Amino acid sequence: MAFYFTGIRSFLKLWKSNPYLGVGPGHAYLSLFLKDYYGIRNHRWFSLKPMSPQNTKAMNLLIAKARYGRKRDEGSNKKVSADSPHLFAAGAAKKRSEMNPQSKDHSLPPVRNIIQLPTKPLNSEEWNKLKEDFKGKTNFENWIILQMVKCHSSIDVAKSVLAWVAANNNGVVGYNLLVKYLYLCVFHKETAEIIDVYEIMKARYKRLESGGYTLLIRGLMHTDRWREALLLLEDLKKVIIPSKMNYNDCILGALLHQDVNVAWKLYQELLGHDIVPMLETLKAFFDFGKGVKDDEYLNKLQDILLYLRNNQLYPGESFAHSIKTWFESGQCLGCGKTVESICLSSEEYEFLKERIMKDVIDGGDLYRKTTPQELKRFQNFIKYCPPFDIVIDGLNVAKMFPEARESQVLVDVVSQLAKQNLKVLVLGRKHMLMQNSRWRKDDMEKVQKQASCFFADNISEDDPFLLYATLHSGNHCKFITKDLMRDHKACLPDAKTQRLFFKWQQGHQLAIISRHPGSRITFQRILSYDTVVQTTGDSWHIPHDEDLVERYSYEVPTKWLCLHRKT
Repeated sequence: MAFYFTGIRSFLKLWKSNPYLGVGPGHAYLSLFLKDYYGIRNHRWFSLKPMSPQNTKAMNLLIAKARYGRKRDEGSNKKVSADSPHLFAAGAAKKRSEMNPQSKDHSLPPVRNIIQLPTKPLNSEEWNKLKEDFKGKTNFENWIILQMVKCHSSIDVAKSVLAWVAANNNGVVGYNLLVKYLYLCVFHKETAEIIDVYEIMKARYKRLESGGYTLLIRGLMHTDRWREALLLLEDLKKVIIPSKMNYNDCILGALLHQDVNVAWKLYQELLGHDIVPMLETLKAFFDFGKGVKDDEYLNKLQDILLYLRNNQLYPGESFAHSIKTWFESGQCLGCGKTVESICLSSEEYEFLKERIMKDVIDGGDLYRKTTPQELKRFQNFIKYCPPFDIVIDGLNVAKMFPEARESQVLVDVVSQLAKQNLKVLVLGRKHMLMQNSRWRKDDMEKVQKQASCFFADNISEDDPFLLYATLHSGNHCKFITKDLMRDHKACLPDAKTQRLFFKWQQGHQLAIISRHPGSRITFQRILSYDTVVQTTGDSWHIPHDEDLVERYSYEVPTKWLCLHRKT
């Protein structure tokens, strides 16, 4: 009988009732796979042989030949570029290789298997037929799942492979197949699936190999159960020293969840193992430190800069921009003093999140403009998604440029954000999926391939959904809409909460300035400082209105008075 399932939760039941508590198998094939895709180090031993004494006569002969060759070149008509980069200049090696191309490899191309990867889930009969057509000498199940990994196939297709294998093997799926499926879950950031595979592995194996730990750590750090990834890191330490990637994932997860103490502890532990951290790890500390008013944190960031100097490490362009933004964030251009950040403290953020959930979401506008069933559907959707970086009010954004097709505007915005590897959520209405002159089906398919999407009933209000998703994703998450949300601010009970909401809104709402067909979307830069009267003791910074400039209540002044006490 054919067996096919749509969710891996049913897959839990396929395992035998007596879990095997042995060590997870570590196959060379699996190690190669994980090295290719996650940079896991394969340890090899090398024997060192002493060099033979230098042959002085031979060396003198080589020097003489070199001199002869140099004189011969000087006497020829061959020209040498006057602007050739020096030996150690960035890009010099590549230019040299381009000037001296290697001989082409005339070996025959590898024979390709005629089987094409399916683009939709198959049932057992269809997988049996595909296996019969397979002409390779390797194990078909391992081959097909590896091809899916290389092509980053969808989770649903890979899941149907596991269901087929389980149906033919008394409900058991081998470790190799399971860990490759886990790789796809991590790549696609399928949080719910990652947790399900984690539960299976935890019940079935007492220990995993390093690649399995690496995948689980990376996957769990983006979920509410991120602290369990730290326990996996401890398990890994019992066998080997964790890699810089393991530490990087744990540090990024700790910062994502606002636990800076854990992040610094892991960083010091990493250095204690004499491991050079990934530049991504160091960049994350600077990104988190924007606007942080803490001398201890400031000193630690300065220590990172010294670490770069002492180890001759060079930040990439993105990292350098993060350092520059941190250095310049909140500084008065007049006196150089640091002014108050627009970022909320962790305590302020949690307070505001609780008030929004209570006064705007629970019993507020959302209940009057949607059904309890739809609200439950949306909450479940958010619960099983990883934290988002950007939440988009799809209908609002699509209507920003009336002369353009609405679905095309949405595609342009989502595509630009997706190219930056940002996790994007698009909130929309169901009518956006109906083909018409303003909403093309192929455009919406492009949107759904590059972003997570939730389409509410046409009568529902978008803003409360947007607030819920943004706040649920964490303090790093930004949102895009031209709605200023004055109604929702008015729902808040007191001036303090309204003030915090406006501050949070200024630091998280992205505005689109312009769009040119076939070109980039231009976003307005979010200010890094709070526009309020503030003092540092020996200085005052006072935002003030300009004469003849009308300012609405939801706007802030752009002019500042800088007062600094002379000593």
